[in-house]
Amino acid sequence: MHILTDHIAFPHPSHAEEDGLLAVGGDLQPDRLMLAYYSGIFPWFNEGQMALWWSPDPRMVVKPQEVYVSKSMRKVLRDNSFKVTYNQCFLEVILACKRIKREGQHDTWITNAMVEAYLKLYEMGHCISVEVWQEDQLVGGLYGIDLKDKGIFCGESMFAKVSNASKVGFITLSRKLTQQNYRLIDCQTYTNHLASLGAKEIPREDFLKYLS
Repeated sequence: MHILTDHIAFPHPSHAEEDGLLAVGGDLQPDRLMLAYYSGIFPWFNEGQMALWWSPDPRMVVKPQEVYVSKSMRKVLRDNSFKVTYNQCFLEVILACKRIKREGQHDTWITNAMVEAYLKLYEMGHCISVEVWQEDQLVGGLYGIDLKDKGIFCGESMFAKVSNASKVGFITLSRKLTQQNYRLIDCQTYTNHLASLGAKEIPREDFLKYLS
């Protein structure tokens, strides 16, 4: 396992351990975070831990135009019961992702330092938020890193306070990214929720080719 120093650099993802852990240490300053994402690496650790940097193999991804929209979700979208906006309240979205209770999860990996770091990236234009509203209430959303020059959106986290809210946000974003000719949405690791939206696992080597 690689121990990071003050020098901003990462080992090649091929050096990651079997579970995807690549490096330990370092900080969350913007230059290091952006180098990580452009290298196929992301941070994921709990409060009180040193920073842990991951590059799993396989990688969970979906092409924006291949996001699956079920018959029931098509009806939800047609009903227009939700309103979707972008970059209107990034801090509220990331805090909601941090605080939402998730099945089988006792704490959150979105630490206070993470919130500060990604807020800074948002202010620099590297991070975006998607907000889902119902009757002027923020009921769902997601945020992630926008690698515009690569045509890749790196999803970080999503939340829903009412049924289907996060799916509406994800599907609406995928349609926008399709129109903008984005090539890939990086979902990082497998979850049933992401699989239900059409995300699939591909070899890490294939994912890195999108970034090269």
